[in-house]
Amino acid sequence: MKFKIVLSLFLVLSLSTLFSQSTFPKVVAFAAVVHPIANITDTKPTYNFKDYYQIGFPTGVNIWKNARIGYSLQFIPFIRTEKGVSKMTNLLFHPGVLVALGNGYTFAGRLAFESTGRFGFTPVFSKVVVKGKYSNFYIGTPLPIRMGNDKAISFSPSVETGFTF
Repeated sequence: MKFKIVLSLFLVLSLSTLFSQSTFPKVVAFAAVVHPIANITDTKPTYNFKDYYQIGFPTGVNIWKNARIGYSLQFIPFIRTEKGVSKMTNLLFHPGVLVALGNGYTFAGRLAFESTGRFGFTPVFSKVVVKGKYSNFYIGTPLPIRMGNDKAISFSPSVETGFTF
């Protein structure tokens, strides 16, 4: 019983320390929602919200080396609804480098490895629009470029909203 109390106190103190970091390296978790707008290839483009709906749920950890440079590790499961059937279609492993641009803007240069066999890179521009004491709300524009798996190169501009904490 004492062990559980000590463990609980340790976890509470660790989490409160994690959420109130002001020194570097600084660890920040995040959770978001991403909506691809279109998928553009050398043939005709397809548009989300028209014949299907696809949504992704980015989650991950940012480790800031200093106030300007960091590393990010992100995973995104994607769910697609089409003709009344919903299913997870892809899991994206998305590591990258973060660069703080100032005034709440951040650039993330991410590599992309998809469970569908596709790969590529994703430049992401984001902006913190609501800054809180323990969390921030941000809006981002991922610009994924994918190739591989015997498919044409694709470009899929997207909109992302989420929270860092």
